[in-house]
Amino acid sequence: MHRLRVIDLFAGIGGIRLAFENAGCECVFSSEIDGSARETYRANFHEIPAGDITKINADDIPDHDILCAGFPCQPFSIAGVSKKNSLGRPTGFQDMTQGTLFFDVCRILEAKKPRAFMLENVRNLVSHDRGKTFRVIVSSLEGLGYKVFHEILDGQMFVPQHRERIVIAGFRDFTGDFGFGIVPPKHKLVMRDILDDSVPEKYTLSDKLWQYLQDYAARHKAKGNGFGYGIADPEGISRTLSARYYKDGSEILIAQEGRNPRRLTPRECARLMGFPESFIIPVSDTQAYRQFGNSVVVPLMTEAAKSIVRRLNHDG
Repeated sequence: MHRLRVIDLFAGIGGIRLAFENAGCECVFSSEIDGSARETYRANFHEIPAGDITKINADDIPDHDILCAGFPCQPFSIAGVSKKNSLGRPTGFQDMTQGTLFFDVCRILEAKKPRAFMLENVRNLVSHDRGKTFRVIVSSLEGLGYKVFHEILDGQMFVPQHRERIVIAGFRDFTGDFGFGIVPPKHKLVMRDILDDSVPEKYTLSDKLWQYLQDYAARHKAKGNGFGYGIADPEGISRTLSARYYKDGSEILIAQEGRNPRRLTPRECARLMGFPESFIIPVSDTQAYRQFGNSVVVPLMTEAAKSIVRRLNHDG
């Protein structure tokens, strides 16, 4: 049985690639526009991803079995579609998605016709613009000949972090049903499992920043809002790690006895996202926080990838 070939679009630092390699696949093409993320990708996969996907001709992309993309959720504009309908003009995915990066996913699916795809995005993609955005996405993919399935998956099944994401899978020439069917391990990690015993002082919040975060939280609490910093329970899970973590670390702080709390180190962020200890972090802390905050929970995506691979292998 040949190894299934995947392409890795909007690749970031390669979390989805790692997942599909863990599932036995071979990555034959990747694309990522951010220079710092490309540096991290190169350090770990020994290749530099192609750049801006909007500038890449689909014919230059190798044939593949599975297209993978953690595409950015730009606002979809479907204004004008109803006007075109009223004028009797046809509207397809090109009209509805032109100007968004999702269009490039569609463009490549249409040209290369892989057997399957897996797309990943933030949970609220489903409810964006009162559900219109997601309906455009699904109808566009179905219009390209794919049967589409989606689930909301939470990273806390595998790592000590509440991180809900939508994962969309699609299959060509497929009449059956599909579910990811992910079963979490019996032993669930908690925050204590991913923390280092000794951390450099630079990760401890300054008195000024710590006071600011406390005052900020107090102001919002007085208004009845829930905004504020989060001290992670060492025996529990954390909030969602975001790309803004580099600013103050406020969403996931670690308590320290007799001292101000500290932020996570980049290596601890890597663990929180399920990256292996061997994963190289060649960039500054600021860039590393951005990159892990934008990435995926690797073991969760690995199980999703295995489900897709099993389905394809079952179908021959």
